[in-house]
Amino acid sequence: MFQSLQMFGPVALWSPFFLLMLAAVALLYIGITGPWRQRFGLGDAVSEKQKAYFLTGIALLYICKGSPLDLMGHLTFTAHMVQMAVLYLIVPQCFILGIPAPLYERAFRITAVRRVFRLLTKPIVALLLFNGLFSLYHVPFIFDAVKMNMWLHAFVTSVIFVAAFCMWWPLVNKLPDWQTLSGLKKMGYIFADGMLLTPACALIIFTDTPLYATYTDPKAWMAALALCVPQGTLASLDLTGPQMFLSMSPLHDQQLGGVLMKIIQEIVYGTMLFFIFTEWYRKEREKEPSMDMEPRPTKL
Repeated sequence: MFQSLQMFGPVALWSPFFLLMLAAVALLYIGITGPWRQRFGLGDAVSEKQKAYFLTGIALLYICKGSPLDLMGHLTFTAHMVQMAVLYLIVPQCFILGIPAPLYERAFRITAVRRVFRLLTKPIVALLLFNGLFSLYHVPFIFDAVKMNMWLHAFVTSVIFVAAFCMWWPLVNKLPDWQTLSGLKKMGYIFADGMLLTPACALIIFTDTPLYATYTDPKAWMAALALCVPQGTLASLDLTGPQMFLSMSPLHDQQLGGVLMKIIQEIVYGTMLFFIFTEWYRKEREKEPSMDMEPRPTKL
């Protein structure tokens, strides 16, 4: 399939402007956490592990929104769902863990920022916000409208990304003043998160007809392609419809996308559940009195 994508040209395949923007963000981060760290009050607060998290997030963000995967997400629903899974379930965690605590503290000194963020990261609010927006986005008429409008698409995907950041915050942030969930509550939070995302995936997987015009109607499909392919390039191509790039029916492509989304979600949530349980178990063991500290019976 990659060979057939070459017809769209390097701009559509590799998004050079987006790559330059992310490279600038990465260089700025390296400067703030490296040579300029004293100016930003970071001192030795940034570990190599944190840097790796942030730069991994930048790399995954480019793969999702700048690499051929982004173009493929406009061609097949399967690629779209893989793109969404990585973008919303993995990338936000990398950024939360990669941003140094002093930078969060600086931002939270602004009263409006602190109040809004505290509201949006309340566990129930964060769960309903992300899962509600994600499910609403995949309602067919909304999905098609968003996919065919560049500015609406950028706005909606950005809002869902912010909601995903807020959803992951109660689970993975390391700031002492922002720990709203204990170990057991975190496990319940993950179970609730998985349950809330299930109906949207189930609708996509078990429906018996294709839901989205942008993957079945040639005109809608071309309009969606215009979001990532330069107009001149698109006009020069002889494209007949999405079936050119599908090795299966549109219905099976849609169902496979839903299945992959659910599988990736289960892997991510299961991994998070394992680490949370391990941390909770370790802390519980630390609370138990040591056998060496127990008083020994006196000899008669």
